Amino acid sequence: MTSTIYDVAINNARIIDGTGSPAIHGSIGVRDGKISAISTTSDVSGALMGTTTIDAKGHVLSPGFIDLHSHADFSLGASPAALTQISQGVTTLLTGNCGTSPFPVRDLEALQGATSFMRPALDWSWTDGQGFAQALQASGPAINAALQVGHSALRIAAMGTAKRAPSPEELTRMQELLGEAAEQGARGYSTGLIYAPCSYAEAAEVTAMAQTAADCGLLYSTHIRNETDNVLAAVTEAITVARETGVRLEISHIKAMGPRNHGKVREALALLAAARENGVDVTTDVYPYTASSTTLTSRLPDWSLDGGGAALLGRLADPAQRRRIAAALAQRFDGEIDPAGIVLADMPEGEYTPWIGRSLADIAEGTSTTAHEAVLDVLAAHQGSVAIINHAMDDGDVQAALADSYVSIASDGWVMTESGTGTPHPRSFGTFTRVLGHYVRELGTLPLAEAVRKMTSLPASRAGLTDRGQIKEGLVADLAIFDPETVADCSTYLQPWQLSVGVSHVLVGGQLAFADHRQSNIRNGRIL
Repeated sequence: MTSTIYDVAINNARIIDGTGSPAIHGSIGVRDGKISAISTTSDVSGALMGTTTIDAKGHVLSPGFIDLHSHADFSLGASPAALTQISQGVTTLLTGNCGTSPFPVRDLEALQGATSFMRPALDWSWTDGQGFAQALQASGPAINAALQVGHSALRIAAMGTAKRAPSPEELTRMQELLGEAAEQGARGYSTGLIYAPCSYAEAAEVTAMAQTAADCGLLYSTHIRNETDNVLAAVTEAITVARETGVRLEISHIKAMGPRNHGKVREALALLAAARENGVDVTTDVYPYTASSTTLTSRLPDWSLDGGGAALLGRLADPAQRRRIAAALAQRFDGEIDPAGIVLADMPEGEYTPWIGRSLADIAEGTSTTAHEAVLDVLAAHQGSVAIINHAMDDGDVQAALADSYVSIASDGWVMTESGTGTPHPRSFGTFTRVLGHYVRELGTLPLAEAVRKMTSLPASRAGLTDRGQIKEGLVADLAIFDPETVADCSTYLQPWQLSVGVSHVLVGGQLAFADHRQSNIRNGRIL
């Protein structure tokens, strides 16, 4: 037995290193926050000694999970313990997705309005990415965060919320702000092309901004322009931007919504494979659920949001404009979107809060109106700030994405605490454990080692995190231990406020953030 004493020694582990390689039995020694030794001797002679020694009991030891698509930049600072993440084995989040980020701040009211449906818990004491990163670090997060800057935030800072093309000067200003964010440490840039005001960006604007991102060496993460009838055209648009600019492309949470579009995820994956064969650097990610979660306003025609939330409320109060919005919404509900699948998840206190957890079809029936009028009634009564869950995807599509080698696992979540109001999407509580339990153990959709790769080294490579994501000597000791026979998600759509089970230990930067199935008081997260 070695005489070396490590800060932390983990013995009797089934090591899955994050590369996709099969598990090996062994031990790991951690010193000064990094993986210092790996012993693969199968008997007791390979055990290591540590100031803290953990018997992994033959369970899996893997790199900590990296969530490539999170909105925790709006919640982590106020809930730095991040228990919903630590209990899943998540150690790093990539934020700033879907075109939304809490910086840069030039028009605070407009930026707050564009992100209000997430009920952000922010003090808005910064103006740029550096200030936000400093504030987030000062909160003492238990996990790491890497930041992206969103196109909507850049557009609001440069030109407000108007539905028009930017002037040359405004476009230049957006590019300058993007460059500043990159200089201050942002790892990526994102668009949310179904969300106003980002949805107002036409091809020339999207391409120009992606070119700046490419020039800065950033990842380009995009919530594509359509995920229903025109999803394949939207994927093609994203690929075209990457081909023309050379930017590294990540298509966010690949999906095809609505029964008549089920099966199109396979076609989308084929488009991505063909693009890679032709030299485009493109991958995608997926969450393991058949429902999405977003803002109710995303189902409206984007012209109705021209000028921001206050302008929308003004239009809803004008009978003629309200009729025009209702007509456009009714057309979408006639086949493209099923109102029975749209469930209210959270909103400010008001007239329709008793309907949280119920669908638009339920509300229409219960209030003797139509589903499209119910949307407008709810928005008008709750300041246009309403979060929804939309049941509209096919599990076959989810499994096709999970089985694809170039698809990472990502949550699209933002809830950091184990209790709260509303009925948030279960993905904040159980994305990673659901894959390990339901899709690996129960369904056999993909092998365990491959699932771990999709949660670790693959997302690390997309985010440019070269110092973590694998179990390898010299890398940061972000690690998780879980029982592959019991790991599971417990959160459901009806009862979402439930933590995952089966993860026993989590190390962040070599320190125990979660030990013996309990959160410690150590918060060693960093802004990467």
